Amino acid sequence: MEKRYIGIDLHRNRFTCCIRLENERTYVTEWALEDLARFVKKLRATDEVAVEITGNTRLFHDAVAPQVARVVVVNTNQFRVISQSVKKTDPHDARRLSLYLSKGLLPEVRMKDKEHGQLASLTQTRDTLVKLRTALKNKVNNILSARGLNLPKEALSSEKRLAEVLELPFDEIVRFELRVIVEQIRSLNKSIAELEKTIGEEGSKLEGHKGLSSIKGIGKITGAILLSVIGDVNDFADEGRLASYFGIVPRVSNSNETERSGHIHKRGTKLGRTALVQSALIAANYSPYLKSFYERVKARRGAGKAIIALARKFLGIIYRTLKNKWVFEDFPNFVLVEES
Repeated sequence: MEKRYIGIDLHRNRFTCCIRLENERTYVTEWALEDLARFVKKLRATDEVAVEITGNTRLFHDAVAPQVARVVVVNTNQFRVISQSVKKTDPHDARRLSLYLSKGLLPEVRMKDKEHGQLASLTQTRDTLVKLRTALKNKVNNILSARGLNLPKEALSSEKRLAEVLELPFDEIVRFELRVIVEQIRSLNKSIAELEKTIGEEGSKLEGHKGLSSIKGIGKITGAILLSVIGDVNDFADEGRLASYFGIVPRVSNSNETERSGHIHKRGTKLGRTALVQSALIAANYSPYLKSFYERVKARRGAGKAIIALARKFLGIIYRTLKNKWVFEDFPNFVLVEES
């Protein structure tokens, strides 16, 4: 049976399908998403399918994956042939996907299992709300600063200070604005607390969470965030692959016989990198080994590069902890819990 390479340009209610045969002939069809079940029946076990990452890719992937040899999920931001295409049409994009799929040249996005995917969504929602809360607090501080009042950076984290802000003797319109903002901050505080409770509970159910939370510097929430990013650690052949996935390996450029390493490429999730760096810095306060490593690199290359090097070193510990199912009894001295 002739092998087929299928490119899918996926939208909210429909998708464009391009089937490319091994003889380079192509066939383009349009489908309503409600007809996905009928589309799946036309697939073959030898088919390979490429689909863009969108809000409903999980729905499409889970329906198609059991019926074909392979599904490649593509991040078009990393696939410039489509993201920077001058001719931006659905059939054109579908054809491009099928062509580059047949050549094995598509940048693939990992599809995590349901549990890790749902946890990742929760942590992203929390991150969005935390950023919104920070923006609102900054707005309050700007209003106060314009009137000669300068609060400490974290002052608005307490309910007492929020209440005091509402009692300040400003013009009525300013007090109205502050009241609206403070109400939103209070609402966000409540929602973030609820999210963190659920993230902690659901994260603790995942394999590896006990091991990660036994590492000084990784709490329940940070452990859940890291696991939501990593998914199944066995997807990574070594810790270098995991570091690349987190975006903390340097860009390397080659010119003739010269090779240069630059800044980290930052292709991974920013939320994951932030959690990793913050937990690594905390862990270095407890671990003489990590602290000594950080100080040596800092003395040679500066604080910025030392922080990234520390995060990379710490990620190696995380990788081995998950891979070997370690649980620490005494992380600073690298003592593991004895197996019973």
